[in-house]
Amino acid sequence: MSRLLLTLVFSLLLLGIAAVFGAYSYYSPDLPSIEILRDVRLQVPLRVYTRDRELIAEFGEKRRTPVSYDNVPPIIIKAFLAAEDGRFFQHSGVDHQGIARATIQLLLTGQKKQGGSTITMQVARNFFLTNEKTYERKIKEIFLALKIENSLSKKEILELYLNKIYLGNRSYGVGAAAEVYYGRALDELSTAEVAMLAGLPKAPSRYNPIINPQRAMIRRNYVLDRMRELGFIPDEEHRIARNSALTARLHAPIVGVKAPYIAEMVRSQMVRTFGESAYIRGFKVITTISMKSQHLANQSLRSALDQYDMRHGYRGPEDRIESSKIQTIDAMDEVLGLYSTVSALLPALVIQVNEKDARIYLGNGKSVLLDWEGIRWAHRYINENRRGAAPKKAADVLAVGDLIYVKKMAITDGENDKQQREVWQLRQIPKVAGAFVSLNPSDGAILSLVGGYDFYASKFNRATQSKRQPGSGFKPVLYTAALEAGFTPATIILDTPIVLQDHSTQGGLWRPKNYSSKFFGPTRLRQALYKSRNLVSVRLLDSVGIKPVREMAQRFGFSLEEVPNNLTTALGSGTAAPIQMSGAYAVFANGGYRVQPYLIDRIYDLNDQLVLQANPWAVCKDCDGEREIEYRHTKNNELLVSLRNYLSGDTWNHGPKPAQIAPRIISPQIHYQITSILRDVIRRGTGRKAMRLGRSDLGGKTGTTNEQRDAWFNGFSPDLVATAWVGFDDFSPLGKGETGGKAALPMWIDYMDSALKGRPEKDFLQPDGMVTIRIDPDSGMALAPGGTEGIFETFRREHAPDTLAHSPPPVDKAGKEDGPTNPAPDITQDLF
Repeated sequence: MSRLLLTLVFSLLLLGIAAVFGAYSYYSPDLPSIEILRDVRLQVPLRVYTRDRELIAEFGEKRRTPVSYDNVPPIIIKAFLAAEDGRFFQHSGVDHQGIARATIQLLLTGQKKQGGSTITMQVARNFFLTNEKTYERKIKEIFLALKIENSLSKKEILELYLNKIYLGNRSYGVGAAAEVYYGRALDELSTAEVAMLAGLPKAPSRYNPIINPQRAMIRRNYVLDRMRELGFIPDEEHRIARNSALTARLHAPIVGVKAPYIAEMVRSQMVRTFGESAYIRGFKVITTISMKSQHLANQSLRSALDQYDMRHGYRGPEDRIESSKIQTIDAMDEVLGLYSTVSALLPALVIQVNEKDARIYLGNGKSVLLDWEGIRWAHRYINENRRGAAPKKAADVLAVGDLIYVKKMAITDGENDKQQREVWQLRQIPKVAGAFVSLNPSDGAILSLVGGYDFYASKFNRATQSKRQPGSGFKPVLYTAALEAGFTPATIILDTPIVLQDHSTQGGLWRPKNYSSKFFGPTRLRQALYKSRNLVSVRLLDSVGIKPVREMAQRFGFSLEEVPNNLTTALGSGTAAPIQMSGAYAVFANGGYRVQPYLIDRIYDLNDQLVLQANPWAVCKDCDGEREIEYRHTKNNELLVSLRNYLSGDTWNHGPKPAQIAPRIISPQIHYQITSILRDVIRRGTGRKAMRLGRSDLGGKTGTTNEQRDAWFNGFSPDLVATAWVGFDDFSPLGKGETGGKAALPMWIDYMDSALKGRPEKDFLQPDGMVTIRIDPDSGMALAPGGTEGIFETFRREHAPDTLAHSPPPVDKAGKEDGPTNPAPDITQDLF
């Protein structure tokens, strides 16, 4: 009997071995190569950063932050081993004890019991197999696990597992899970938090602490018990962790600066270049954006649009809710849940109106008082040019049930601005739009860009996608062409009525006029530009010729299609995006060189290897063999540096290339003259409000189009160039008086005030070949040397004016201020 039993056991053993060998022979040809795991490419999202490495945005279906085994805290490893595979470092990929227990359970109950899967088997399943629960999949899983253990070390297997495992809420891997559930790095988690994460692989939905906190706590405590049982943690640590409250909640990626328009520009460029794989290859895109500059741009744009909106009156509540529908806290919360926060504006319900204030409900049981200071601005809006009488009481503006928007403001009280209190102010979502761009003029790096009031309300990027008339902002290009053609800042042009044929209509006439509808007679070019005299500009273009001006516009980065081939070009009737205007004005800021705005500075891959380094045109004033004036034109709609321009062959693995020297497009002498005039725009022209910045190194130009449909300010210092634009997307008029100096300039001033704080002033040195002499302000002619009358003006030596035959009458103080500030000594003798 014993021999028969022994024979039976031996036969079964041989049969089992044969079955295993047969199964392996059958499945082995279909098993994937384990070598794939040595070069595994985890799906890691695309991340976009500022130049100072602050996160702007993250794109990708899966959140994953890969970590190496050596950087995983030991408590993490212990917790996952306790939860999933306590004998991981003892078995060879298959836990025979676990499989035996699962098999006995199946034989006794007839039910499959989940278990017996080692971490190695889970790696095999996660990388190569499906989650289908079949015996065939289990057999393949076992064979793959054995192959993995034969090819990789235990550390390598565990690293793959900890980075691949799904832990709920789009988080893959322990690094991402720590950020998603706790908003912290792995080494900042407590033992209780680690155990919570370790409990998730078994069933990420069932044990999710966000949606099933009670089950999650039960699972967490089981993991803690296993950790103590295996000797991974002492009793006291176990006790403290088990008594810890649940602290998990969802955390979005920690964004360092709000720049959604920038993020979308980068995302679309990366997808155009890499396709959909851009979302999963772990690229880190370092932009040229400065966190400080972007924050200032956001604030400045929103403030300017809010101020415009409030100047024109209150359009009424977003909605009116019947009182019967807001009788309870839950009902009010439900109503507020239908409205989103827009920028810093919060939706609120008016629940009580008093004589000079109102109580509003903000949600989640919170109500606050909206006092008279926050209401009194709300004259009734009639149209862009009219508003109603000032309200006398709160009921003139608000009623119970009004769904409104409000903003929390900090008001300074007391002396020395030391005491601040928070108040709430009635607001509304501006219908007017705006854009802001700032650049580093030395190489075109975009420092900040805002394409609208709120990206999530309107994704249209007005900074790059809009095509608006630049108005008088284009005049400096015309005047630059005139100076190059031999005109001088003292050239006299008549500011008198002019009638021209309008070829856009049959037999029509065009009668351009100044903004003031007045005429000022003979006017020097300097004065005409800083006073923005339209009629002088039209006559100047007629004298210079449209062809040279369009060619000059091309040098500044405009295409011929954007510059009309007629005299209306003098008034900026073409089209441009704000980013183009910033690029053009960079020429004035940097000494006369053409740079191209660019956004992407560097791209790194998942392993922090440099994929791409931008190679922009950069100003190099001291380079040997400086380029002569030249014209290099590229498509103006290529607002981001095309990544493909940097490819060499089929590989992305290359570093920075030698810097490209920016081409000079205007001579130093002409640059000096035109920037001198543009600085007068701020000193005594349409940009005088910017004098409050207290700097003498600023220049720029306002721009206002017909019926105030567009308001611009393009301005610069030697270190910074910025463009502000305000207008309606449907080209509606902004309203009477809403010029570039009123609607757009405050945005530019607010930004530059902080952006330039602490930076020393710089000046453009007068280049060789120029002379500064006294001239008669009425005729533009030079005065005889030795006199005290007239004003100073600077000329290219070969274009200095002749001497006036007779002395002019004395010029008053205002007239004397009408020349360049800080003129050079009288060097008239150099001319004669």
